[in-house]
Amino acid sequence: MNLRRIASLLAWLLLGVIAYSTLSPIGMRPHIGTWVHVERFGAFGFLGLLFMIGYPGRLPVVIAIVLATAVGFELLQILSMDRHARFEDLAVKVAGGGCGIAAGWFLARQWPRLLNRAP
Repeated sequence: MNLRRIASLLAWLLLGVIAYSTLSPIGMRPHIGTWVHVERFGAFGFLGLLFMIGYPGRLPVVIAIVLATAVGFELLQILSMDRHARFEDLAVKVAGGGCGIAAGWFLARQWPRLLNRAP
């Protein structure tokens, strides 16, 4: 397996983990012990990075997937009795996803240059 295939597989798996964490009852939600905004930012940042590495030539599609995921999951929380949808949470998710996409885009563009500099 090459790096793109592994990254795309991990991206889809992470999307499932984020869906479970976002939409499951609050008592079943995984918690890593940090501030919730750090968890959200990191999860969506890593999601954006993995999708960008997995699908480097499809920037508009990656942006659409990450943004639709953030907005969709936040809106789906309205249907849950013990969850709430807040604009602040959405903003953190979108910012994390955007940073991850930007990092992946930068890596995809600079990767050949970085490999050539290695001793």
